[in-house]
Amino acid sequence: MNQYYLLGRSGLRVSRLALGTMNFGVDGFHAAYGRTEEEAEPIFRRYLEAGGNLIDTADFYTAGESERILGRLIDRAGVRDRLVLTSKATNTIDPTDPNASGNGRKHIVRAVEASLRRLGTDYIDLHLLHTWDRITPVEEVVHTLDDLVRAGKIRYAGLSDVPAWYAARAQSYAEARGLAPMITVQLPYSLVARDIEAEYVSMAQTLGMGLTAWSPIGGGLLSGKYRRTGEGMSGTGRLTNPDAPGREINPRDWQVIEALEEVAAELGHSMAQVAINWVATQPAVASVVIGASSPEQLDSNLGALDFEIPADARRRLEEASAPQVGMPYGMFTPQYQSWVVSPGLGIGDKPAGYAPPVFNGATPPVN
Repeated sequence: MNQYYLLGRSGLRVSRLALGTMNFGVDGFHAAYGRTEEEAEPIFRRYLEAGGNLIDTADFYTAGESERILGRLIDRAGVRDRLVLTSKATNTIDPTDPNASGNGRKHIVRAVEASLRRLGTDYIDLHLLHTWDRITPVEEVVHTLDDLVRAGKIRYAGLSDVPAWYAARAQSYAEARGLAPMITVQLPYSLVARDIEAEYVSMAQTLGMGLTAWSPIGGGLLSGKYRRTGEGMSGTGRLTNPDAPGREINPRDWQVIEALEEVAAELGHSMAQVAINWVATQPAVASVVIGASSPEQLDSNLGALDFEIPADARRRLEEASAPQVGMPYGMFTPQYQSWVVSPGLGIGDKPAGYAPPVFNGATPPVN
């Protein structure tokens, strides 16, 4: 994993696979599947050994334990400067305090300072809004993130789980006023959750924000450990854990799982590897956040980019997982436009090869 690409319209070079640390720690909201510091360290070390440099956490993860554990692991490994450390803030850290959550200046500044203390560092490479709070003016958010960049507390700013119009407004406002741009939008994306394709992909490409995709295996649904039974679903994991119930599985999900299982068997790779590969090689995706409960699972996930999905196999996966496109998005598809806008003509924005990728390396990437 020694290939790195720029994140959005920035000079920040990141791994195509990021290490998600939502399960580092055994307290708080994610305790049901958390890992102790002793269990997390070999996962962290293996990611470093593989050449990974993008670490993803948040103040909300395991009630702050994820950041504390990461801070100690980074210090022991002596790798702070080589890592691109990402954290986030929006979710509450004190339900009794109305300003201990949301995206207002008071909370974001306090949250960043608290994250710096927990992580044991004097700067965060990339700080994201964890989610849209529906009420804070976007202008306040952009100015707050810009102030944090100018103060040296964060190096870059980004967004996570916000509406496409909100991300576009934030980026346009920042550009118009010469403020720190949003270099990424982090969103859920997988073969069973392709909703972002309606707007976010073209938005990110147009406005210079690389997408970082989380939950590429659908919360474990595409891992291969779940099977359909007459009573519903079998398998051991988060989706069958009564203490941490997952999403409801529908017939379309099983259709995707069956197609993925078939393709994975043909390619000689695990279902999870194929699922991650598909996400990582989709348009506008800069990096994919992968998690692991053990070094062995991480090793398997890190092999997701060591092969290419053939065109026919990709077509079958995309047919099985095709999202239902509502209006007006159905009017923006190639099929509709070739029928109504430009019937009988082949019209595109640029010919193939117009902007080939720049790759400063001796060996071109597989994907």
